[in-house]
Amino acid sequence: MNPPTPDAALQKAADLLRKAHHAVAFTGAGVSTPSGIPDFRSARSGLWQKNDPMKVASLTSFRHTPQVFFDWLRPLATQIVQAQPNPAHLALAELEKTGTLKAVITQNIDGLHQKAGSHNVLEVHGSMNTLSCPKCHSVTASTPFFAPFIADGTLPVCSSCGSFLKPDIILFEEMLPMDTWRAAEDHSTRADVFLVAGSSLEVMPAAGLPYYAVEHHASIIIINYTPTYLNEQADVVIAANVAEALPQIAQLAA
Repeated sequence: MNPPTPDAALQKAADLLRKAHHAVAFTGAGVSTPSGIPDFRSARSGLWQKNDPMKVASLTSFRHTPQVFFDWLRPLATQIVQAQPNPAHLALAELEKTGTLKAVITQNIDGLHQKAGSHNVLEVHGSMNTLSCPKCHSVTASTPFFAPFIADGTLPVCSSCGSFLKPDIILFEEMLPMDTWRAAEDHSTRADVFLVAGSSLEVMPAAGLPYYAVEHHASIIIINYTPTYLNEQADVVIAANVAEALPQIAQLAA
C-alpha cells in the first residue's frame, strides 16, 4: 500500500484533531529549533556532540564544578532569552484556544509555548523561568538574573544564604518534577488523539508517554523528520518541518 500524499496526511491529522474529545500534544526540540534554539542530539549540531553532558549538565557538575556548568549554560540561556515563538508554537496555541487541544506536554525548557499563548503546558524537563536554592530551598524568578548572567557571566546567588541558585531545569541525575509528571501521565492515558511534534522519542522516561496513549487506544499523529519507535503504530506520520506542517493542520482543523 502506498503511503498517503503529504496533503492527504495533513488532512487526516486535521480530521483526527477536529473529532477529538481529548487531544494532547507532545513536543520536543524540533519544535524549538526553527526559533534558533539548538537541540541536544543531532549528529552535527547537537549540544551533546560538543560537550559531555555528565561533565556540564549533571547535578554533580552543578554541585562540584558550578563554573563549568554555568559556562555551558550561558550560550544556551542567551539563545533562549532572544528566541521568539515560531509558527509551530503559534499553531499549537491556536489549537488550544479553539478547544481542540487540552494540553501540551513538552521536553523543552525554553518557555516558548507560553510565549505563544499556550496555557496548559506541562514542562516535564523543567523550565528556565525560576531558580531554586539547593541549601535553603527558596525559589525566585530568573528574570532579574538573566541580564547580568548573559552580559558578563555573573552567577546567580541566593540573597538569603549566598549559595549558587540552580535553574529549575532537570539535569542528569535528577528526578523529573513529580506533580508535572503525574499530570502528563494523566493526559496521556486520557487522550483519544496524541500528537507528537518535533521529537524522535529517544529520551526516556518522557518518550514513553506516547505509548501510554497507544495502550489506551488513542490515535497517534507523528510529525518529525526522523523515524520514532512508534511510527509503525501511528495513524499519521508526517516527515516534515513542524513549523510548516502544524500551521497547515491547525488551519484544516478549524
